[in-house]
Amino acid sequence: MNQPTARNQTWKLLTLALSMTVAANMGTAEEVANPAFVEEALEAYNERMQWFVDAQYGMFIHFGVYSQLGGEFKGQKMPGKYSEWIAANLEIPREEYAEIIKDFNPAQFDADLIVRTAKGAGMKYLVITSKHHDGFCLWDSKYTDFDVGSTPFKGRDILAELSKACKAHGIKFGLYYSVLDWNHPTQVPSLQKKTPNWRWGRTFLADRGKGSDKQTYVTYQKNQLLELIEKYDPSILWFDGEWVEWWTVADGIDLYNSLRTASSHVIMNNRVGKRKAFEADFVCKEQRHFDAAFPKHWEACYTMNKSWGYKKDDDDWKDAATVYEKLKDVNMKGGNLLLNVGPDGNGVVQDEAVAILLEAGKLLEANPIEKMKPTIEAVPRLVKGYKAKAKQAINVTPGI
Repeated sequence: MNQPTARNQTWKLLTLALSMTVAANMGTAEEVANPAFVEEALEAYNERMQWFVDAQYGMFIHFGVYSQLGGEFKGQKMPGKYSEWIAANLEIPREEYAEIIKDFNPAQFDADLIVRTAKGAGMKYLVITSKHHDGFCLWDSKYTDFDVGSTPFKGRDILAELSKACKAHGIKFGLYYSVLDWNHPTQVPSLQKKTPNWRWGRTFLADRGKGSDKQTYVTYQKNQLLELIEKYDPSILWFDGEWVEWWTVADGIDLYNSLRTASSHVIMNNRVGKRKAFEADFVCKEQRHFDAAFPKHWEACYTMNKSWGYKKDDDDWKDAATVYEKLKDVNMKGGNLLLNVGPDGNGVVQDEAVAILLEAGKLLEANPIEKMKPTIEAVPRLVKGYKAKAKQAINVTPGI
């Protein structure tokens, strides 16, 4: 289950696209040193970003096969706080982890209830993990069998259900996608140092960059993202996992350009490229945020308890007042708050999370927050001194 069987049938169809991608990345030294983004006028950028600027508050959803494990595998509790990292934290072999999907059947997942909860909380957009670092795809992708189409849940489409519910309730719909992929045969754990973040979080290419593995994976990645755009037309593509050393600033720009060409309205966070080098389209902070106002569009993502994905006995909940004050502080500094929920293996969001969200929503309704909206004077692209920043980004501590 760990190798995409469908890709063998599609490589011939992808050869032309792959050749174009390789050609686009082979330029002069000056072109590589000064990569070019797709052109966009400031007025067009501001118009594309306006809904995000006005939104202020969104729901993050971490959901996948790890949700059914809840931080435990074969009776062993994982170390660390983020349950979606269980394959890394317990160093579960790829083939063994792939077997877990045979039990994935979140039959109680209720997209309309989740979106209504988000709306009741005062949220204006929603982002769900379509593919996390473990490589499992929450949609039936034609490029891999390691997806929902190979589970007992086959026949239902969570992403389509959420997208439909978001449209019905006036909520913008977005998709998270990890740059790295523990399941894909082109990548292997680095097995460096002692911590899972280093051993698994920093994957190496199987051929160590000496063969075609990167080109193979980048084509797979790009095809999946174009597939997501075609099937679900997301308002946001939210990236993560770009800290691996084989993903470069040029790779990020190439992917950004391809996706912007495919969708004129989609917006992306800065982790499409190296997070310390990119500012396009908006900057994101994780489990922390700026101490003062930031002059570009930005977002802070936080958990409601400790873990992003569902984890048994993770009961350290933020109360409604804390959530409201966090939202207020972020908004007053010019950012949006993306607050996470982690449905369990049945697809159900915990009662505690729902209650906190709705109570915080009442506080927000009674005490509206006026967001400080930054004035953008130039379309954000790369930060000044981005080459040095990109090198720093390789050593960033993985989180989500």
